[in-house]
Amino acid sequence: MKKVVTFLASQSRTVCARGLIFVTLISLLTACSPAEQMTNEADGGSNNPLVELEGQWIVDINGAVMPDPQTSGLVFHNNQLLTVSDASALPIQRRRIHAIDPVSMTITDVYGPMTLASRVRRSCFAQYLSDEPDYEALVVDPDDPNVFILVTEDATRSGAMSTRCQQRYENTGSTAYPTLLVKVVKSEDNLRVTHVRPIQYPLEYAVGDFPNDGIEGMAFGPERTLYLGLEKDSRGQPRIFSVVIDAQFWQTTDFAAVTDPQLDVPSFTAGNHPINGMDYLPLAGSHPGLLIAAARNDEQLWFIDLAKQQPTQIIDLVFLAPSLSDDPQCKPFEKMDNASLEGVAVVGADVWLINDPWKRNYHKNIQCESNRQRYEAMAPLMFKLTLQPEWLRPYFQAKEASAITQSD
Repeated sequence: MKKVVTFLASQSRTVCARGLIFVTLISLLTACSPAEQMTNEADGGSNNPLVELEGQWIVDINGAVMPDPQTSGLVFHNNQLLTVSDASALPIQRRRIHAIDPVSMTITDVYGPMTLASRVRRSCFAQYLSDEPDYEALVVDPDDPNVFILVTEDATRSGAMSTRCQQRYENTGSTAYPTLLVKVVKSEDNLRVTHVRPIQYPLEYAVGDFPNDGIEGMAFGPERTLYLGLEKDSRGQPRIFSVVIDAQFWQTTDFAAVTDPQLDVPSFTAGNHPINGMDYLPLAGSHPGLLIAAARNDEQLWFIDLAKQQPTQIIDLVFLAPSLSDDPQCKPFEKMDNASLEGVAVVGADVWLINDPWKRNYHKNIQCESNRQRYEAMAPLMFKLTLQPEWLRPYFQAKEASAITQSD
């Protein structure tokens, strides 16, 4: 019989009077899913686990792929996967959230476009948020499934704020136009921006001024701690910051100063190695859990220990796109030149991943002619990775052996 290893405490988004419910002891099978192939081959001398993932094209109800949505962020909500579009998407995709069925990969609904509450229309950020806000990640509030929190990145296309607003928000510790945390309330298919707060980085963090290399990943951890994944700082290093979204957080429009939780994020001597997506993985027992971050340029997932006991574990990924072709010269799945992950969503023992087609490089994926139009349309794919017990075993100590059980 298959060995069953119980490591996970799956997080339910059901809300009760006591807040977020954690359901413990989810069974994790050692077998891989059919769309996932594991190999022990080293990739360029790496000792990291290497996983091949077979993707699915995301389509509408008529079977057409999503045209240039620039999918940026992913979250599981009401049994669907939600993704938001950034400012470089087609105008019809911007300021909208798309709901995707995880079985058929069909778009089941489109929420938005987002409107602004009166307090936001009167704020310094009204012009930017009503025009082309560059939304790069989203999370669901742990205590209210109808509330999303989004983060903005590049605001260079929005024009300057008024003199008064520039003076008020000039000390960002980073870019001239501040990064924004945005609260969005969903009512049926409508999305309303109700609150906004700018982020401030302490100067000693040396974040640097990189308008298009800002926050691209977010994840809620324990005790309403929101983790923020930065693409790069002034030294070219990816970083993770945090801020607590407490009951008073949205009651002011002052800066929200982030902190550095001193997590073990990989460092590099050269190149660009940004974090472009992130989610939280709760673990059974007393362990505070992991952050799973997508390193887009490296085609990797990083397992980052919130207990700060284990070094970051790296999973190398190989992405395969379905050709959907009868041409005998075409393989059923073809290896992608680049996928460019921008969204991570943990659902039980599965990690869903969505890509954000990189316009400069996406055409390099074209091999089988059946996929040419999909790549030229900047159509995204969804991938699923099943967590393996050997990846999670290092995070449990002997005293917590009861959280790791096996049956033959």
